[in-house]
Amino acid sequence: MTIVVKRIRQGKESTLSECYIDGRFVCYGLEDLVRKVKIKGSTAIPAGRYRLKLNTYGGMNARYKKRYPTLHRGMIEISDIPNFSYVYIHIGNNIGDTSGCLLVGDHYKKDEDGDYLLEKSAKAYKRLYGLLLDAVARGEAWMEIGDQGLEVSLSSERGIRRGSLRGVRD
Repeated sequence: MTIVVKRIRQGKESTLSECYIDGRFVCYGLEDLVRKVKIKGSTAIPAGRYRLKLNTYGGMNARYKKRYPTLHRGMIEISDIPNFSYVYIHIGNNIGDTSGCLLVGDHYKKDEDGDYLLEKSAKAYKRLYGLLLDAVARGEAWMEIGDQGLEVSLSSERGIRRGSLRGVRD
């Protein structure tokens, strides 16, 4: 099973995506800004294909186990990302919640600062978790992250991606 994360819009410091499984839209995703140079906890996951696995230790895992005792069997970790570690799919509403991870939600909007926000995150997370869990547990789940659709110009010194979109309007 593969979840495809298609980046569609850039905010001032955020990246909005659409997430698909088997060609079917499942939810929106939110990450930090895509950057040329990684800034710990503030950089989107590099485009690529990554194995998903269950991480059953750590504080976030314990919080989710308590919050979703009948559903949760471990955090879905996006593994083998160069220069990144402990990158999860999880609940959150804005880039302050990401720490380099992928947040999910059913709706989005843009705030007054020019960044994207997710809404109905817990609902989207539970649905996505249920769809992915068995395949992840069997070691048969992948994530493909792509920047198709984003027109990008990179600032040379700060490495910050400032983008406009081809054919997409806010």
